Amino acid sequence: MTRWMFHLLLAALAVATLHLLLPLGPILELRNSPETARLLLTELRLPRTLLTLGYGAVLGMTGAALQALFANPLASPDITGSSSGGALGAVFASYWLGLTSPLALAASGAVGSLLALVIVITLAGRRSDSAVLLLAGLAVALAAGAVTSLLLALAPSPFAFYDSFEWLMGSFLDRSIGQAAVALIPAAICCGLLLKRTHPLDLLGLGEDVMASMGYEPRRLAIEVVLLCSIAVGACVSVCGSIGFVGLIAPYAARLLTRGHPGKALAPAAAIGAILLTVADLGVRFGPAGRTIPVGVLTTVVGAPLFIWIIVGMRRRLTA
Repeated sequence: MTRWMFHLLLAALAVATLHLLLPLGPILELRNSPETARLLLTELRLPRTLLTLGYGAVLGMTGAALQALFANPLASPDITGSSSGGALGAVFASYWLGLTSPLALAASGAVGSLLALVIVITLAGRRSDSAVLLLAGLAVALAAGAVTSLLLALAPSPFAFYDSFEWLMGSFLDRSIGQAAVALIPAAICCGLLLKRTHPLDLLGLGEDVMASMGYEPRRLAIEVVLLCSIAVGACVSVCGSIGFVGLIAPYAARLLTRGHPGKALAPAAAIGAILLTVADLGVRFGPAGRTIPVGVLTTVVGAPLFIWIIVGMRRRLTA
């Protein structure tokens, strides 16, 4: 393990500890009731901490994998429409198919995420330039968002919009340990399988001919990466909603550490994504008293200017 990776993991552990324990006031107030304090930690705070770390790691790693696959620094789960597709799949299953179990919603989110990615690849091509990928992803994300709103507006339940608003914006509030398990267990398996594809993703950056000469099949790798990313993102979206820009910013920062090796950026991108999303949720928790701000709103407010900065930097490099 390299020194910077050790420091990233140490930072993630520190942030997770702060997220779990802060604020200390409610726990200290219950020092004479240890069972209640235990329930506060294990039933309320622990699931939220696990989800922020896990979802952030998923966004970071899948963003890095998609950027390596597309050979495009703008690829990420939200920009390629994967997150919006996952939300659409979960809404359709919940309000129109009557599926309420977390497993069914996670599977539906994975299917929606996969379909969105397949449509983007069909429209833009796997190795398209940034402009084409951005337009294709934006089109799919807008279409998925519009269909999601339409399904909620026409849903049999008159409270569908109200019930889904906070979730659609991305939130970890009141999630159970069971929901965390449903989202993070399949996501962890997929991320572990993605890590096993670090070397072929590095070779893909050198060209498909080089990759094929080393015994790897580019088409098979593309199918595997898209499938694994879709399952991981869809499972998390079904529980916590769509959260933007973490999957773009974390891989961008990781590439600075790995000096342009796309495959080697997967692990650091996961660590950075976990830190970013956990810090963002801490910001939400310590926001204005009495106000609940979805964490997805905060990541978008912070991430959008960084996204513009990345685009401006790419434009300068192209015109230099």
